[in-house]
Amino acid sequence: MMMITILITVKIPFFASYDRQPMTHHANACARPPVESILSRLIRSALVSAVASAPILALPFAANAQEAGPAAVEQVIITGAKVQADPAYAGGQIGRSGGLGVLGEADIMKTPFSTTNYTSQMLEDQQVRTLADVVVNEASVRVMTSTGGFSEDFQIRGFNVTSGDVGLNGLYGLSSSNRMPAAIMERVEVLKGPGTLMYGISPNGSVGGNINIVTKRAGDQPLTRVTATYESQALFGTQVDVGRRFGEGGAWGVRVNGVIRGGDTNIDDGKQDVGLAAIALDYRSPKLRWTLDSYGQQEKTDNFRAQNSFRPDITSIPAPPSGHRAVYRGADLEFRDATIASRLEYDVSNALMVYATAGYHYGASEQDFPTARALNAVDAAGNFRLTNAWYDAYARSKTGEVGARLSLDTAGIKHFITASVSRLDSEAGSFYLTAPASSSQLSNIYNPVAITPMTGNRLAPTKTSETELSSVSLTDTLTFLDGRVMLTGGLRKQKVSLDNLAPSGAVTGSYSESAVSPLAGLVVMPMENVSLYANFTSGLSRGSVAPPTAANAGEVFAPFKSKQYEVGTKVDTGRVLLGAAVFQIDRPNAITDPLTTVYSLDGTQRNRGLELSAVGEAAPGVRLMTSATFYNAKQQRTAGGINEGKKATGVPKNAFNAGIDWDLPWISGLSVNARAIHTAELAQNVTNTVYISSWTRFDLGARYRTELMGKPVVLRASVENAANKRYWLSSSTLATVGTAAAPRTVLLSAQVDF
Repeated sequence: MMMITILITVKIPFFASYDRQPMTHHANACARPPVESILSRLIRSALVSAVASAPILALPFAANAQEAGPAAVEQVIITGAKVQADPAYAGGQIGRSGGLGVLGEADIMKTPFSTTNYTSQMLEDQQVRTLADVVVNEASVRVMTSTGGFSEDFQIRGFNVTSGDVGLNGLYGLSSSNRMPAAIMERVEVLKGPGTLMYGISPNGSVGGNINIVTKRAGDQPLTRVTATYESQALFGTQVDVGRRFGEGGAWGVRVNGVIRGGDTNIDDGKQDVGLAAIALDYRSPKLRWTLDSYGQQEKTDNFRAQNSFRPDITSIPAPPSGHRAVYRGADLEFRDATIASRLEYDVSNALMVYATAGYHYGASEQDFPTARALNAVDAAGNFRLTNAWYDAYARSKTGEVGARLSLDTAGIKHFITASVSRLDSEAGSFYLTAPASSSQLSNIYNPVAITPMTGNRLAPTKTSETELSSVSLTDTLTFLDGRVMLTGGLRKQKVSLDNLAPSGAVTGSYSESAVSPLAGLVVMPMENVSLYANFTSGLSRGSVAPPTAANAGEVFAPFKSKQYEVGTKVDTGRVLLGAAVFQIDRPNAITDPLTTVYSLDGTQRNRGLELSAVGEAAPGVRLMTSATFYNAKQQRTAGGINEGKKATGVPKNAFNAGIDWDLPWISGLSVNARAIHTAELAQNVTNTVYISSWTRFDLGARYRTELMGKPVVLRASVENAANKRYWLSSSTLATVGTAAAPRTVLLSAQVDF
C-alpha cells in the first residue's frame, strides 16, 4: 500500500515538468542544451511514468498473471476475442491485416475500404526518421511540408490530415502536433477516406483519411540493437532498441527505445538537437492483455524550413529557391511532447471481448514566426517584406474509450458486433507577439536577409480553446455464403462542443452540436483471392477556427459533415496485391480571401478519383510498391457561382509512385532500391489563374546484411532527391503557402544486433 502511494507521488511531477517547465529559449535565446541531457531527461521521464502506472494498472489482474499459461510465441493481433498471426505479403513491406478502430483488426481482403499497413521491415529498410518518410510511399497520400519544417502535414485523397490528427494505437489526441518519431513505430496503418465511424471525430477535423501508428512491443526473441546514423550536412545520431520478455511463458514484455541526434542540417547555418525516449510494457495471457506506452521527445532547430505565402495578385509562382536556403534566416523552433497511454483487453468468453483504453498527451512549441502576408508576401521575382513575431503554443488532451466485441452465429449467419463509448477532452493555448510594422524588412527567397531579433516580454501561452468530442458507436458485420459475402453496417452518435476563449478567459465563441454518422460496407469474394467492395460513410467533423494569420483570427465555425462513396477491387495473386478503387468525397470548402485575408467557408469541395496499386514481390527477391491516383477535384455551390466547377486548390490532376527493392543474386546480402515520386501541377488559387508546377523526385538506396564478430550487421545508404530537384510543396489545401523542398540528402546507418 505504501508502495502505491509513493508511485502516485512520483507520477504527477512527470507531467507537471512538461506542463510547466520553461523552455531553454526563454531563459537564454542562444542557449542550446546538450542532446545528451535532453535524452537523459526524456528517459527518466518515460521510465518514471511507465513504472508509476504499471503496478497500478496491473493490480486488477496481478493474480491472474500467476495462473496464466504460456503466451503465444508469434506476434499476434486481436480480432474481437480471436488471436491470429500477423503475416505480411511477400516481400515483407505490407501487412496482410491492420486495425480499423472500433471494427478491430481485419484482413485487407475482407475490408470494405482501401487500406495500407506498412511493416517494421519496410520502416527499417527505408531508414525512416518520422511518419512523413513512411506515408510518402503511396500516391494517394502526399506530404505537404518538407523535412526540417515546423510540422508534418499530409493530404489523403486531396484533403488535409494534420499532424495532430494522427492516431496512436487507435486513439486520437496522443500524437505530436509537429512530427511523430519512427523509433516508436512497429506498424503504420493508413485508411483512405473519412473514418469517423471507425475512429471518431479527429481533433482538428481532418476528413481525407486516417493514419494510425502501432507502437513497438517486445518480441519473443531478445533484442539489443544499436544503430548509428548520419544525415547530411553533418547530423549524427544513435538509436538504441532493447526488447525482452520475462515471466512464465514470456507473459511480460518491455521494449525501450532511445534516440539522440545532433549537428548541422542541410539548411544554411542550420543546427538541430533531437532527443527521444520511449518505453512500452505489455502483459499477455490466454484471456487478458495489457499494454502501457510512454514516450517523450524534444527537438530544437536553428533555421527551420519555414513556409511562405504568395502575393494575392501574383500571375505566376516564382521558381523555387535552393533547398539549402533558410527563407527566414535566423528563425528558431523548439518543441516537446509527452504521452502516456494504456489498454486493457479481457476475453469474457470465446465469443466476447471487452476493452478499455485511455491516454494523456501534452505538447508545446516555441518559434520565431516571421510573416509576409497579403501584399507583403512573395511576388513573382521572389521579393517579400518580412515582419518578425513570436508564436508559442501548447496542447493538452485526455482521451479514453471502452467497448466490447461479440462474435455469434444466427441461422448460419456469422455476426461480429462492436459497441463503444469514447471521449476526448482537449485544450489549446497560445501566445503571439508581432514586431512593430516599422521593423519590417525587405528580403528575397534567393538571397534572404537575417530576420531582426524580437524584443519584448515573452509571456506564457494562455488558454484559447476547450474542446470535447464524445461518441457512442454500434456496428455489426454479417458474414454468410461460406464467408464469401460480408456486410458491415453501423452508426456512431457524435457530439462536438467547443469554447473559444479570450486571454481574459471570457468565451468569445462556442457551439455544441451532435449528429449520427452511418457506415455501410459490402465485401463480395467471388473467388478466394478476389475481393469486390463498396462503402458509404458520413461523418461529423469539428468546425474550424480561423487561423492566427487571418483577418478574422479566432472566429469559430460550426461543425460540418463529409460524405464518401467508394467501390473497388483487390486481387491477391499470392505474391502481389493488386488494387483499384473509385471514390467521391464531399465536404465544405474552406478558403482565405487573398486580398482581405478573411477565412470563410464557400460552397463545397468534391473530390473524385481513381486509385491503382500493386505491392508485393513480383519475383523472388524483387519487391514492388507502385501506385497511381487520378483526381477530378472541383469547387461546387460557390458564392455567386463565380468559381463554380473550377479546380479545387491544392489537389493535383494525378500522382504516381514507383518503388523497387532488389536483392542482388550475385552478391549475398546486398540489396539496392530506387523510388520515383511524381505530383502533377495544382491550382494555387480558387480562380485557377496561378498554378504550382509539377515535380518528380528520385530516391536511391542500398543495404548490406552481414556478420561482424558473430553479430548481425546491416549497413544502409540512401539518397533522397538524388537529382537535387528544386520544387514547391503546397503547404495547405488552400495552396496559399508553399515550402521549398529539401535538397539532395544522404542518409547512412549502421545497425548491429548484440
